[in-house]
Amino acid sequence: MSSEKRKDTSLSSNALVKRARGEGSDDSAALITLSSERSGTSNAIVGTIKRTSGLEAPVMQLTGHEGEIYSAKFDPSGQHIASGSYDRRILLWNTYGDCQNYGVLKGHTNAVMEVHWSRDSNEIYSCSADKTVCIWDANRGERIRRWKGHNLVVNSCQVARRGPEMVVSGSDDGCVKLWDSREKHATQTLENDYQVTSVCFSDAGDMVYSGGIDNEIKVWDLRKKQVLYTLAGHLDTITGLSLSPDGDYLLSNSMDNTVQMWDIKPFVAADRCVKVFEGAPHGFEKNLIRPTWSTDGSQVACGSADRSVVIWEVSTGKILYKLPGHKGCVNDVDWHPKEPIVMTCSTDKSIFLGEVKQTGY
Repeated sequence: MSSEKRKDTSLSSNALVKRARGEGSDDSAALITLSSERSGTSNAIVGTIKRTSGLEAPVMQLTGHEGEIYSAKFDPSGQHIASGSYDRRILLWNTYGDCQNYGVLKGHTNAVMEVHWSRDSNEIYSCSADKTVCIWDANRGERIRRWKGHNLVVNSCQVARRGPEMVVSGSDDGCVKLWDSREKHATQTLENDYQVTSVCFSDAGDMVYSGGIDNEIKVWDLRKKQVLYTLAGHLDTITGLSLSPDGDYLLSNSMDNTVQMWDIKPFVAADRCVKVFEGAPHGFEKNLIRPTWSTDGSQVACGSADRSVVIWEVSTGKILYKLPGHKGCVNDVDWHPKEPIVMTCSTDKSIFLGEVKQTGY
């Protein structure tokens, strides 16, 4: 071996450089360049990270809540986010850029359990452990209406997809109530024998699905004000319900550690449970973990008590992703309406926005 001292080829501290995106550059990839004497050039490409969305980075973390976050939702345009927390506040965020927190909605006197946007993104609906359901003006940051009628914690609320923007709510008092923004009091009250932990409208808005601690999902006919049929199969409390984009299937999460998919089309002769997804366990906290669908209906996602987010392929039932990052139970997941972005919120008081593989966008 030659006694001549070898040339130092170790990387300097500033060897990795992220190329800034120009206005005319291709936003589908961020190039990482390496300065190395061995390559003979100061800009040798050593890796390409494919980008699938307009986020500032592949993963963005949003912090600002002072308590556990129970619900987070994109608005229909995908430009804004609303999140509800144990700290009694609803925070409004920008999805893109630095994900700035641009608004705070105050008025609830207990934990905010669930939030939803109106179809035009101008209003936000919320329910709370303070026994109320509220409507907020998202532009002015003011409360428009506060509905009282439940006697205990309101665990869940949902907005009709079509027709008048009716709101349905479910509470520990065993009641499912329907609200009209033009009315001061509930327009309908459907009574259960057990606490209601999750509610959801049908696609046409003529039926309501409710789940509770009796492990069953009840399908209510709003015209007849009675239960049409029940979906039985879970072995523990139903914690979340989500309707598929086409309105033909219902997704339910339960404390029995399964997410189940139900065929809710009329006149289904066979067993309505068509798929069971496993891999997202509940924990001792017994949180109301809520599932969601991808925008094209090809994937479903759900948080879990093991601090991860699980995404399954609907057609095969296989786990596509098990995403880490949170430091507490992941309570809610939402899918961006126009891009392959998954949003998660957790008891660790933070929200993550993360890119996933592009499918059908």
